[in-house]
Amino acid sequence: MKKLLSLLLMAALPALAQVTVGEPWVRATVAAQKATGAFMTLTATQPSKLVAVSSPLAGAVEVHEMKMVDDMMKMRQMQALDLPAGQPVKLAPGGYHLMLLQLKQPLKDGDKVPLTLEFEDANKVRSKVVVDAPVKPLTATH
Repeated sequence: MKKLLSLLLMAALPALAQVTVGEPWVRATVAAQKATGAFMTLTATQPSKLVAVSSPLAGAVEVHEMKMVDDMMKMRQMQALDLPAGQPVKLAPGGYHLMLLQLKQPLKDGDKVPLTLEFEDANKVRSKVVVDAPVKPLTATH
């Protein structure tokens, strides 16, 4: 009976996942570094937004945007990231990205970083997606 219930719940999970997370990764750090970036592609089945992110390896995780302002590249924290229905939103170096702050340990190539992403749809219904993002070398760009 337990096994049947587990199978039924697992079969229902894809229907609940309103946002898919593609190709997540985190940039490696050097020994004393306390912050790094996380990157991925988010695709929502209906209009949604990324409203929160957390990781047990960081004291805080923030959604950031980098853009040119008056011929200068600026980074700012965003309260939420809009995810239009069916349109992939790329989090990449030099654009939207996640900042892992107050790192609790150095991150090296090959490590895995658990990330919990929280989304909110147009009806204010919240859902979470958990991913294990691999750590890539400091020189990685994608």
